[in-house]
Amino acid sequence: MTPEEFAEAVRTDNETALSRLDSPKALYADTEGAMGAEAVLRAAATAAFHARESFEGWVDDETNDDAAEAFETTAAEEGEHYGLVTGEVAGEHEPGETPALQESLRTQTDTIGRAGAFLGWAMVSDRSTGRRTGFFVDEADTDGTDLFREIGDDTEAQLTRARDLLGEVCAEPADWERAGEAANDAIGAAHDEYIETLTEMDENPELTS
Repeated sequence: MTPEEFAEAVRTDNETALSRLDSPKALYADTEGAMGAEAVLRAAATAAFHARESFEGWVDDETNDDAAEAFETTAAEEGEHYGLVTGEVAGEHEPGETPALQESLRTQTDTIGRAGAFLGWAMVSDRSTGRRTGFFVDEADTDGTDLFREIGDDTEAQLTRARDLLGEVCAEPADWERAGEAANDAIGAAHDEYIETLTEMDENPELTS
């Protein structure tokens, strides 16, 4: 299996979840219904903060040099994203509770599982960034649009980095299976939280618009 084939298989297996996480309802869930520019920025800052924490945690005990480098680069990017976004929020930013997606990542302790979860996270993150960019486009907010387009360039690079890493660490069918489980767990955690949040808000999570 190639990394590209693997990524396509993950997308196919999680088509419904990724579609919902790419919908306007997902932004509504992220902001707990607030949907204003400040709420969108704060949700993005929280996501970046906890992503940085997850990847930094992996670097600390990762024994594979390629994986450690990929995680370190991604942690630095997410730290930069956090700084860029918090620079636009009013007042101090408190990161809040760890998102379910990051809790899923932090359960991964082996290199292949982490590489798979990295891809799952990158797929969700790419969609989240696209939602936020679209929000600021609709608001005719040039600064917000430019900010999230800049972040979007990094999320695309992270997807590529995750695929490349999988190509380095996966050799046997069992490796790809292990990576697939971790990728599915990451996407599933984000989707489950989306469902739970909207349900608590008396919204139908199956409606994506």
